[in-house]
Amino acid sequence: MDYFSSDFKLGILGGGQLGKMMLYETRKFDIHTKVMDASKDAPSRIACNDFTIGDLLDFDAVYNFGKQVDVLTIEIENVNTAALEKLEQEGIKVYPPTKALHIIQNKAKQKLFYIDNDIPTAPFSRFAYASEIKESIEHESLDFPFVWKSAQFGYDGQGVKIIRSIDDLEGLPPGECITEKMIPFKHELAVIVARSAKGEVITYPVVEMEFHPEANQVEYVICPARIDEKVAQKAREIALKVSDRIQHVGLLAVEMFQTHEDEILVNEVAPRPHNSGHYSIEASYTNQFEQHIRAILNLPLGNTESKVAGIMVNLVGAEGHTGDVVYQNIEEILQLDGVTPHIYGKRQTRPFRKMGHVTIVNKDLDQARKIAQQVKETIKVIARTAQ
Repeated sequence: MDYFSSDFKLGILGGGQLGKMMLYETRKFDIHTKVMDASKDAPSRIACNDFTIGDLLDFDAVYNFGKQVDVLTIEIENVNTAALEKLEQEGIKVYPPTKALHIIQNKAKQKLFYIDNDIPTAPFSRFAYASEIKESIEHESLDFPFVWKSAQFGYDGQGVKIIRSIDDLEGLPPGECITEKMIPFKHELAVIVARSAKGEVITYPVVEMEFHPEANQVEYVICPARIDEKVAQKAREIALKVSDRIQHVGLLAVEMFQTHEDEILVNEVAPRPHNSGHYSIEASYTNQFEQHIRAILNLPLGNTESKVAGIMVNLVGAEGHTGDVVYQNIEEILQLDGVTPHIYGKRQTRPFRKMGHVTIVNKDLDQARKIAQQVKETIKVIARTAQ
């Protein structure tokens, strides 16, 4: 198949920042792209060849969009899989395959998949309704503290809550969910695995993630992770096992906990480019977005090694700010060595909304971490009216 400067069409479901960054790479290769998103202001709109407004969970919208492309991929998991299955049956290449998406879309199914495949993960319970959690606590089969997760549609810290007392159950969505044992851990890690349609597989280096305690979002991603090589090797092996069992095509981000005993437990996975790989745009020989394109088009996979140490800082909306966005002090961070801001193109900010990220590259990881701290403390994502 000739993908470059040809009639080939690549479809992307979802027009958010991940799609926008994927489109940097398709433009580099001159690959014709079509994107569908529910929002007319989606960040990807400016970078694709054709933009369609449509609901990603609507069967007809997804099916009709998919019929216009040769290969269909996603930048968000919450899509109509029945439509994707029909497209697959009719010969459209869908990556990741619908089988893999079915497992990943639902957190309860994902956890059961780990158990069935002997993949280490935190102990959990599954509930059809959130109201059943109270009964489990009363019968003493569930102890505080634990983590509540909505089985479906959780994203960017939404659909996850730490439950420390009965009061924390107030206001939880009523539907299917899981509870997980709280794992005391040393580090949160992630490994991105790339798998091509013909089965070539490669991993990126293990990264370390530092989280915001309230928003449950990643604040810093550090590459390479500051961990022992034996632990890193174990993390890569487990990520490869997950990849092999799920049989995805494209990228699979595997998020993990490193316990105090240096065990590795899989937390959850995402079958697409991922926040934990953004550092790769500046730091890696082949960034994660180019790698995803290579994998789904069955092209040779690129070198995943880093040229230099890389750290990513997420730019999220400041608390108490909702409205037209202003990136305060962005000129100040641009004066720092090795600092590159990526602004996603969302005109409206709100508390903890992901609005962009900043990568910091440096030969010295400790120096990169210091600059990352400076970036975090300097730039502010605020609303114009609140200045």
